[in-house]
Amino acid sequence: MLTQSHPAMHRSTAPLHYPLGDQLPPAGHTLDVAPGVKWVRMPLPFALDHINLWLLRDRIEGAHGPVEGWTVVDCCIASDAARGHWEHLFAYALDGLPILRVVVTHMHPDHIGLADWLCQRWNARLWISATDYYTAVVASQGTPAFSSETATDFYAAHGLNDAPFLDHVRARGSYYPTLVPSLPRQFQRLLDGDVLRIGGRAWHCSAGHGHAPEHMALHCPELDVLISGDMVLPRISTNVSVYASEPEADPLTLFLASLDRLRTLPQDTLVLPSHGKPFQGLHARIEQLHAHHAQHLATVRDACAQQPRSARDIMPLLFQRPLDAHQTTFAIGEALAHLHALWHRGELRRQVESDGVFRFSTAPQA
Repeated sequence: MLTQSHPAMHRSTAPLHYPLGDQLPPAGHTLDVAPGVKWVRMPLPFALDHINLWLLRDRIEGAHGPVEGWTVVDCCIASDAARGHWEHLFAYALDGLPILRVVVTHMHPDHIGLADWLCQRWNARLWISATDYYTAVVASQGTPAFSSETATDFYAAHGLNDAPFLDHVRARGSYYPTLVPSLPRQFQRLLDGDVLRIGGRAWHCSAGHGHAPEHMALHCPELDVLISGDMVLPRISTNVSVYASEPEADPLTLFLASLDRLRTLPQDTLVLPSHGKPFQGLHARIEQLHAHHAQHLATVRDACAQQPRSARDIMPLLFQRPLDAHQTTFAIGEALAHLHALWHRGELRRQVESDGVFRFSTAPQA
């Protein structure tokens, strides 16, 4: 998924600080995390069972003067349960004020699924990067790049050609359109370095790559708060995958470079992630994620030095627990991301063998 969950569930042990302790906002309610910033937590029907959304107190210029209200950051999937939680928030958590705009960090269904519903309900504009908006449009329309046929051919070429798994992939053809049934017809483009004025405060946009095409995190220096989306999570490692629509991509290199750009923020920044609890210790978490991927790269490097390996061969070396078919799609994508990082560096070479499967081996020294 695009989103969610990563089967590896890399757990951190380093000293992160959770200033709110074990507090969680009940479904349909909010919890204040900073001045003018409310935390909303909605359930998801996946292994990763929740998403965090954020309400920012806002004021914009309307046709007849300033209008008080809220900016929403991320939306949840399109489901009756999520709509019900939003309805409760509308009735009891918004202080009788409207939603003025909808900001989406990236195009994965748990983030953008209800964007159109929210925008239509409140006559609000969607704010998102152009790359993620148009990728969402393509994915929601079930175009060939996101079709089950393209996906099954892709997985088979990397060694996952058993019939039950491919049947699962074929059955997922409507996965994205089901969770994102419609999108706003218009949007306001977010670019890296843009500054949004929300509630009189400056929120700086920071683009990230590797997890989504053009993910946007938001940092408010005045509050020392970072809405990190899926780029930095406290307890699990963000899924970084190669997908059938971009089969030679190198997302891991992009992801690690994006993490490094966040090192310029203060260490004690309060990080508001899309999954898990708000935390402090941004620099420590970035180091943990680098170490996690460095360990995986070393595992892949050593395995491919022994004999040519497909992504399917690599997958159980990185994810040493049983995976269902849904989780396997994440695991194979991430195995490929590590293979491709070494391939693009010139450390590995890729060849198609007689069975039609790509295998990677140590590249000959120049």
